Formats: sequence, structure tokens, C-alpha cells
Amino acid sequence: MSPRWLIPSSMPLIRFVLSQLIGWAVIFAALKLGAPLSGFALALSQGALAALASRVLGAPRWWHAFHLAFTPLVWAASGLGISAGWYLAAFTVLALFYWTSFRTQVPLFLTNAATTHAVLDLLPKKPTRVLDAGAGTGSLVRPLAAARPDCHFVGIEAAPGPWLIGRLLAAGTPNIDWRRGDFWADDWAAYDLIYTFLSPVPMPEVWAKAQAQMRPGARLVSNSFAVPGVAPDFIVPATATGGRELYVYSPAAKGKAPIKG
Repeated sequence: MSPRWLIPSSMPLIRFVLSQLIGWAVIFAALKLGAPLSGFALALSQGALAALASRVLGAPRWWHAFHLAFTPLVWAASGLGISAGWYLAAFTVLALFYWTSFRTQVPLFLTNAATTHAVLDLLPKKPTRVLDAGAGTGSLVRPLAAARPDCHFVGIEAAPGPWLIGRLLAAGTPNIDWRRGDFWADDWAAYDLIYTFLSPVPMPEVWAKAQAQMRPGARLVSNSFAVPGVAPDFIVPATATGGRELYVYSPAAKGKAPIKG
């Protein structure tokens, strides 16, 4: 059985720790056998072994580079004389903003103004309910709420740092429902348009949930990441969004219109 099947893709933190442990286990075994490793050479060797382990375990390619650099960077930082309190502070900030990324494999992306304007053009003329699934700091829902006071906007964010910023910035806006939680647990049947800016990893699951729950006529709009194997209704080109394409789908539709854009 291939090792990648032993660790589900939904458990990247376990795979990260295991890759690092494998790298250190091999290094300790080499030291016991008398290998002349120390300092930066030792750190770089451990990083290379951890990167190789992550590849064998089926981690995405960008994780290999992270493993390769992790221990050498720790070794380099240890010689700078920086107080341990600063490392704790940096870890705390990163955890507040990115801790859920280990589980969801979705980093923090912020929607730019040009994309927000393109999404605004996609809203129906009638009062509409919109969900931003993985809303970050609310960079999409706040300007949309200001432009369309007749519509109701829901932003759901799991990471505590972005959620808190969004909570403060959205305070007092009556047509924004700002929530901290898991957008997978929400019922998507209540929305006329759902916006996502996630990563390639969850898109098959996004599509399955959208098809199962979204009602006829409702649209799914994905920033940058297409649903694998599914033709969108149309594509808003990157020239209209400041550099990123928008993929627009009608999950409840029986057929798909040709791609345009």
C-alpha cells in the first residue's frame, strides 16, 4: 500500500510532524554511526530528509520546500540572540491567523477591490442572500454590503485573528452577519450566491456540497480555483478582476453552458 494512503489529505499537520520525525530519526541514527554532522550541515541534512519523507507521504509539492528550509531556518535564528519571548509572540500571531490552514489546507487570501466590483456585477438585481465561505477579514462582504443595502451578507471565518478584525470592521453594518465557525457546517440552501477563495484542495468537496444543497438558480463563484472536471457557466477574466479569474457555476443546473471569457 502506498504511504500516501495511510495519512488522509485532510490531516496535513500529522503528515508534517511525521515527516519531521522521520528526518530527525535518520539523523540521530547517522550520528550514532559516527557521521560527521554538526551545525548547518546537520540542519540542512535533516531538512532534506524531512522533505524526502513528505514527498513519500504524498504531501503537496510546496510542503517539500517548507520542510527543506524549516530546520536550517531554526538553526540560523538560534544564533541571532533573539529573546524567546519574540518567538512565542511570532508563533501566537501566526497561530491566530493560520492555525486552521493546517487542517483545511486553505491559506488566508484577501479579495481585492477589482474582484469585489466584479462580484457586485454578478449579484441579482433583487434582494439577495450571499455567503462568503472563508471570509478572512471581510474584505469582500463589507464593500458589497455598503453597495447593496437591500441584500444580506454572511461571512464565516474559522481563524480567530481574521475573524476578530472582520468583527471590528463590520460592527454596526446591519446587513452583515459575521460569524466565526466552520462554513462546511452551514446549510448552503439559504443563499442565492456563494463566494469562495480557498485553494485547489477543497474544491471537489465544495462542489459536492454545492450540488447537494444549493437551490436552482443559485450561483457558486470561486476566485482563482476551478472545480476539477466541471465546466463553469462562464469565467470572469483576470483582466476584469485585478489578476485572478472568477469561475461561475450553477450547481443545481442539469447542464453546463459553454466556457466564455
